[in-house]
Amino acid sequence: MLHLRLIVPAGRTEDALARIESNIGATHVVVLKGAARAPAGDVIMCDVAREACDDLIGELRDLGLEDDGSISLENIDLSLSKRADQAEEDAPGEGADAVLWEHLEESTHEESTLSVTYLAFLTVATMIAACGVVLDNAVLIVGAMAVGPEFGPVAGICTALVQRAPRLALRSLTALLVGFAVAMALTVGFSLMMDASGLFHDADLTAERPNTDFIWKPDLFSFVVAVLAGIAGTLSLTSAKSGALVGVAISVTTVPAAANAAVALSYGLYAQARGSAEQLLLNLAGIVVAGTLTLLVQKLFWARQRARLKAPAH
Repeated sequence: MLHLRLIVPAGRTEDALARIESNIGATHVVVLKGAARAPAGDVIMCDVAREACDDLIGELRDLGLEDDGSISLENIDLSLSKRADQAEEDAPGEGADAVLWEHLEESTHEESTLSVTYLAFLTVATMIAACGVVLDNAVLIVGAMAVGPEFGPVAGICTALVQRAPRLALRSLTALLVGFAVAMALTVGFSLMMDASGLFHDADLTAERPNTDFIWKPDLFSFVVAVLAGIAGTLSLTSAKSGALVGVAISVTTVPAAANAAVALSYGLYAQARGSAEQLLLNLAGIVVAGTLTLLVQKLFWARQRARLKAPAH
C-alpha cells in the first residue's frame, strides 16, 4: 500500500474526493477542511494499492493540483487493515508488477542529474577499475562496477524514450556523456601519476591478463549480458526492488571499459583503447535497448489491465 496526501484548493476538494472514492484501490480516506496553510486549502489523505495508484495520480493531476496544491506519495511499511487487504485484492494486477510513471520519471530525473557527487562517484569508480585492469584483479573490477552510478542516466534515457520526455532525455544523455568524458580524462591523469610513481607499468597492460582481457575484447556475449542487465535493472526500478540494482551494477563492464580505455590512452595503446570504447558503447546500447523495450512491454500490459477493469460487464 501507498499513502497519498493532497493539498487541494477548497473549490476542488469534492472533485478530488470523487476521483479517490471511485478508485477501487483507495481506502482510509481522511479529509481535513482548511488544514493547509501554505498553500492554503484542504488536506486529503488516503491509502492506495500500488497497482491502482498510477491511474489515480493521473486523474488528480488533471485537476492541476501540482500548480496550486500538492500531491505527495510515500510507501507504507506496515498496514494492518481488512479494508486495505480488500483494496489490494480488488485492484487489477499485482503490486510488485505495478509501474508508477510519475515516480519513475522523478527518480530517474534525480539519478541523471550531472552533479559534483555523480562525477566524483564515476571518477573514483573508474580509477578503481584502472587499478584493477593494471593488476589484472577481478575483485577491484567488481568493486568499481558496484561504485559506478551510470545506470541512473541510462535508465533516464529509457524512461524519456518511452514517456516522450525530451528534457529528461537531454539531461540523462548529458550526464552520461559528460560524466564518462570527465572520468576518463581524470583517469588518464591518474594513470600518468601512478606511472610516474612506479606503481603502473605499460608492461602490465600488454601482458597476459586472463581476468580482465575481456574488457577490451567485445563480443556477442557482451551485448547479451548488457541486454539481460538492462531488463533486470529496469524491473528493479519499476517494482521498487532496488537491491537488484547491485547485481545489475556488477554485470556490465561500462566503468571497467572506460578505465581500460583511459589507461591504454595514457600509454599510447590505441588498439586496446578502441576495443574498450567499443565495449563501453556496446554495453550502453544493450542496456538502453533492453530497458526501453521492458518499459514499453510494462506500459502495454498495464494499459490492457486498466482496459479490462473498465470494460462493462456482460
